[in-house]
Amino acid sequence: MTLNLCVLTPKRTVWNSEVKEIILSTNSGQMGVLPDHAPIATAVDIGILRIRLNDQQWLTMVLMGGFARIGNNTITLLVYDAEKGSDIDPQEAQQTLEIAEANLRKAEGKKQIIEANLTLQRARTRVEAIS
Repeated sequence: MTLNLCVLTPKRTVWNSEVKEIILSTNSGQMGVLPDHAPIATAVDIGILRIRLNDQQWLTMVLMGGFARIGNNTITLLVYDAEKGSDIDPQEAQQTLEIAEANLRKAEGKKQIIEANLTLQRARTRVEAIS
């Protein structure tokens, strides 16, 4: 039995295919979804989506927050942005992480600190997805 997974951003469909299982980062922690999962709607956190295609093959995708709807063996993820782990350039991701860390150290004021922390969280997630 499989699940239909659809990952949508405002600009494009990132994924629309059948999968065996996913592990999703939600605002309340990680959540695994298998066929016949109970219907649920939940917020999606900035984090890694793990997708099991078959018994041996897993893929990763970086999600930048949004919402998930699960029901009738269909998972729809509406996210602000998404990127397949295989599409991430490791060198660029590491450079972005270093810049984000430096920007957080230089941040002044509540707004700058919040924005710098959010940028750092996104950069760390991208590096984690390729590790």
